[in-house]
Amino acid sequence: MTPASGDAYITLLGRSTWALVNAYHAVLREKGLRPERVSIVTEEPYAQEASTAAEAIGIVSEGYGFVPAIGVEILPEADFVRAGQTIRSLAQDLIRQGFCVAIDITSGRKVTVAGALIAVSLAGLDIRHIYYLAMQNTDDVAKPYMMIPHQVQRIRDIMEDAGARE
Repeated sequence: MTPASGDAYITLLGRSTWALVNAYHAVLREKGLRPERVSIVTEEPYAQEASTAAEAIGIVSEGYGFVPAIGVEILPEADFVRAGQTIRSLAQDLIRQGFCVAIDITSGRKVTVAGALIAVSLAGLDIRHIYYLAMQNTDDVAKPYMMIPHQVQRIRDIMEDAGARE
């Protein structure tokens, strides 16, 4: 087996499918990422939206000329420890396969985001990017990325931002 040399993208799905899809679109457009693999991690109450999110990620990706493998992981609700273990394990496997891993926390619920970030930090994993689509306000943002005024949204890379301040 030849090791991978591309990108992998782990995205956390919470209450807003639009937030997940728009953050992904922003990462493709603004940061130039073209992941070979996309993993959607969500909690049981939001699992029904995971297939919609996966379909939307496929459509957006095709618009940029590529087709990633898309998988879904479903977690129990509000299980901080399990969220951390699952995301750490997923990231470790991807890194072991040679992927550069990005995590998008935009749509994730606090318990999942905290579990994920603490677990990957404690494990010392080389997470290349942690993305967050910052919005000046959340009025009228449940629509496609390109329909939201650019000046009210900004894709942030927490890893980049942290490195810029060192």
